[in-house]
Amino acid sequence: MSEQQLSGVFIEVGVDEPAARDAELAAKLEEVCPVDIFKATDSGVEVVAENQDECVLCRLCIEAARAGAVHVKKLYDGTELE
Repeated sequence: MSEQQLSGVFIEVGVDEPAARDAELAAKLEEVCPVDIFKATDSGVEVVAENQDECVLCRLCIEAARAGAVHVKKLYDGTELE
């Protein structure tokens, strides 16, 4: 099984569409995430799929964004950080 197939087994991270296109937020998310889940690009933020399961549930990304913009779902129990 390839590494790509194994990403997102435990954690799924998402950014809503308006926030994903926000270059300023993209830079902030890239800066605050201790495990490099977010990558700032010219068009906004990209979630680095292969790093999602490295999430330590620190909530720094959720606190850096407006309410509801970043979603961190624990796939193993179906709950989502708020």
